[in-house]
Amino acid sequence: MATLPLPQSAGRPWTSFVADPPAPGQPDRPVRGLHEVGNPRHRLRVEHDRATLLIHLADEDGAGWTTLAVDRATRQTATGRGRRQTDAAVEAYRGLYAS
Repeated sequence: MATLPLPQSAGRPWTSFVADPPAPGQPDRPVRGLHEVGNPRHRLRVEHDRATLLIHLADEDGAGWTTLAVDRATRQTATGRGRRQTDAAVEAYRGLYAS
């Protein structure tokens, strides 16, 4: 894989994604998503089963998705890209496991 040039630093410290607010009328429901402060369209979500972690990251403008699939036993990874979160997840999952 080719490397990218080092990005220009804006001199700002690293920040984290923050939890989405509770859904209206459902304050006790678990929060399942994160977003960048000041850019709610840039989202992050993690889901898992016993074998696989799927880490979904929205494009900066929310127009597409990148999914990282991680095999829990080996930590082997694969990535997928798609317009929809589901499409990116399917591509990453298929890239990780043989059919």
